[in-house]
Parts: sequence; C-alpha cells; structure tokens
Amino acid sequence: MFHFRLDAGSGVPPYLQLVHQVRQAVLLGFLQPGDRLPLIREVVETLAINPNTVAKAYRQLEQEALVTGRPGSGTFVNEATAKTMSPATYSALRRGLESWLRRAYTAGLDEHAVNALFATVHHQTRIEEAA
Repeated sequence: MFHFRLDAGSGVPPYLQLVHQVRQAVLLGFLQPGDRLPLIREVVETLAINPNTVAKAYRQLEQEALVTGRPGSGTFVNEATAKTMSPATYSALRRGLESWLRRAYTAGLDEHAVNALFATVHHQTRIEEAA
C-alpha cells in the first residue's frame, strides 16, 4: 500500500506535498492504474492532519484526472495518461543519480549548490531539447 509522508520544514503546504507524492508515484510506476490511495481517514490517522487537507489534495488529483473517487470505495489511480517509467529504467537512473550526488558532495558541494547545479543543467537541457 502507498504511504504518504510530510516534511514540516519544506515550506510546501501539506496538501501539495500529498499531490506531488501521488504524481511522482504514478510517473515512476509505484502507483499503477487501479491502485487505491489510502482512505482519507487512514491518512488523517497516520499523519495527524486535518481531513480537509487530504480531501483538498484528492480533489486536485481528480481535477488533474490522475485519480477518480468512488463513493464508498475510495480513490483510485486512473489509466496512465503519460508514459510511466519501467522499474529497470528507474533503478538504473537512480543508481546514476546516487553516484553523481556522492561525487558532488565529495567535491564539497552543499545541498543548495547541488540543487542550483541540477536546476541549471536541467533548464539548459530542456532548452537544447526544444531546439
């Protein structure tokens, strides 16, 4: 079963953290079409947050057509509208990224420098891909 987590120090509203986690899980193939998200009351009990926060996140996911709520049954992941990543591809990319991060930290970069470097390269790569 899928489990949510919250980072109180992230500065991101809790409902958006839930939305981002579902988006990422669908993209990476951790959540498959037909999978049920935890019930609102389960999330409330686990994370000790307001039920309206969870409901707001689930509504946004429904508006984005990522999930569908079924009264009395729960909220389920819709058929993928975008291509998801295979587990093998995910594992290979993750290993490469972990290796890169180790090299970056060993070279003396802190978290902010790593994020800045990644964002810069990501932005430049997107521009080159679009050209």
